[in-house]
Amino acid sequence: MMKNNHSDNSKINNHSILKSVILHLLPGLLVLISIIIITPLLERYKLPLVLVLIFSFGFILIPFELGYMLYQGKKINGKFSLKGIILFKEEISKWQYIIYTIPIIIWIFLVYGVLAPPIDNFIINKLFSWIPEIYFLNIDFSLYSQSALFIMWIAYLGFNCILAPLIEELYFRGYLLPNISHIGKWAPILNIILFSLYHFFSPWQNPVRIIALSPMVYLVWWKKNVYLGIIIHCIVNTLGAIAMLPTIFGSG
Repeated sequence: MMKNNHSDNSKINNHSILKSVILHLLPGLLVLISIIIITPLLERYKLPLVLVLIFSFGFILIPFELGYMLYQGKKINGKFSLKGIILFKEEISKWQYIIYTIPIIIWIFLVYGVLAPPIDNFIINKLFSWIPEIYFLNIDFSLYSQSALFIMWIAYLGFNCILAPLIEELYFRGYLLPNISHIGKWAPILNIILFSLYHFFSPWQNPVRIIALSPMVYLVWWKKNVYLGIIIHCIVNTLGAIAMLPTIFGSG
């Protein structure tokens, strides 16, 4: 497997900084545009605002990021494929998946649980109080039936906890990060900053997001293993969705 990995790494394109910035930020800009357009429509027709995330991830984010990688694969392989595109696939022992991922998952929850509320609220009040309330996607779950809430939660689980994290990690850490390896130790720093900024719809979370996710990005960079990022990202999002259950169904 190591031999194949070196073969993959030989296909690194070494993106320019400008190209990398564009590729990091463009899908987030498209998602922002979709949220700006769709959110008022959902509000007008009294539909749950969580649908804007499901739509944006399912019809904008995932198709763009996966489609771009497959297109690049077609240029290399002559067919739509991720072969030679996802480059950080170094083999590690199974025990490393446990000892490296668990502390980082705990770190992420501590950062979001302790730092996020005061820092996010401070930034919102100082810099983003002008944003209309609906774009904070606050949802009154008591307005919907238990069955509707369950369907929404399952859809949210599928898109936000499995598909979107999987594609995002393949795109940002499996494809974009290796292609800025030529800038050395600055590569993971640039990757995490741009990945945070790419969340245009929640700029107030940038400081906390960078603090929380930096260890994960450095781990993937250090081990040259994108699967570590996929595991951490999917587990964190899934646990977050599970933690929402009492709030969602307790008010329905």
